[in-house]
Amino acid sequence: MSPVVSEILRSGFMINSSLRRRTHLVQSFSVVFLHCGNSNSSGSTLLQISGSEEDLHQLMDERKRKRMESNRESARRSRMRKQKYLDDLMAQLTLLRKDNNQILTSINFITHHYFNIEAENSVLRAQFMELSQRLDSLNHILNYLNDPTLNNGIWVYETEPFETSADSFTNFTLNQPIVASADIFQY
Repeated sequence: MSPVVSEILRSGFMINSSLRRRTHLVQSFSVVFLHCGNSNSSGSTLLQISGSEEDLHQLMDERKRKRMESNRESARRSRMRKQKYLDDLMAQLTLLRKDNNQILTSINFITHHYFNIEAENSVLRAQFMELSQRLDSLNHILNYLNDPTLNNGIWVYETEPFETSADSFTNFTLNQPIVASADIFQY
């Protein structure tokens, strides 16, 4: 790098550094001015405070400290709200799990009860079918006994020749008397 360029860069750096210091001082004065204006101070107090750069730093440090304390307190309150919200959610979760378990227990009990009733219904249907068939058989017997071709409940055989065809055999077996005893009517 040439000496001219390095001199220009050095002077630019110095100008930049000087500008930063002046900007900092302007900001400090405005903070002091605002602070003094808020506290109903007189103009002489403003001159005394603004004359000392050390006082400005103390004032700015005090404001930083108060801001940090305020931020910490705000963060603490935020953490407390979040913790309370989390605790509420956990309590709600526990309650919902308890309700779920009760509902599952109830569903299992009702399902078991349903299967027991379904098995009982199946048995009752089978008994109904059996009793219906017995009733049909008994009605057939009654109709047979009330048949006018019977003489006092005794079958009167006709004197027809015995045929060997399938129809005559079916008619013969259907027309045979059925002997009933008391143990048939147990049910």
